[in-house]
Amino acid sequence: MTRGPRVIVALDYADAAAALALAGRLDPAQCRVKIGKELFTAAGPALVEALVARGFGVFLDLKYHDIPNTVASACRAAAGLGVWMLNVHALGGAQMMQAAREAIAPHGTRPHLIAVTLLTSMGERDLLQLGIAGRTPEVVLRLAKLAAACGLDGAVASAQEAALLRQACGAGFCLVTPGIRPATVDGDDQQRIATPRAAIANGADYLVIGRPITRAPDPLAALQTIIREIDGVET
Repeated sequence: MTRGPRVIVALDYADAAAALALAGRLDPAQCRVKIGKELFTAAGPALVEALVARGFGVFLDLKYHDIPNTVASACRAAAGLGVWMLNVHALGGAQMMQAAREAIAPHGTRPHLIAVTLLTSMGERDLLQLGIAGRTPEVVLRLAKLAAACGLDGAVASAQEAALLRQACGAGFCLVTPGIRPATVDGDDQQRIATPRAAIANGADYLVIGRPITRAPDPLAALQTIIREIDGVET
């Protein structure tokens, strides 16, 4: 997979105007952007198309999880918007993930399709409550290996499991890591977090970073500081 910019800026805003204003302070040659559920619900496909037109690679982070036919149709529609990456929940199962992969295959420049393993807000207590057997790293590994077996391009997982997944799934399996916080920034609502440098060293391909950039007085300067931090880190 061609990496290009390794930082994905999370546009966690409530409306298109705020998202576009922040995007206007960034450089599409130095980062990609992520659109999640709140922003997509408020702004819709038009915002995706506007960001693509500005030259940004867009990660559409809607975490599809439904019956296979519904997920396949949603992924096909997302690919038609020109997104760079989209995701599904690995917990949706093999049939759902395979249907998603097949739905986007006909696109000439198809988006990368990755699977969410476990949300970074989840810990051991959550797994116990849900009746999911195994400790967090075991569950993440099991779901990532299932995604790889279904032909997906990679997985979303915390940086703390990145080294384990890299070893198990190989160099070609894309690892996208949220929960990234510079050492000087609080963890907020994330439990499984890491610094940018540690995440890259552990094998992450892309880092999803929101508030440390979007709330900075100078977002581009904050982005460039992170890029310098990870530049040259051996993986």
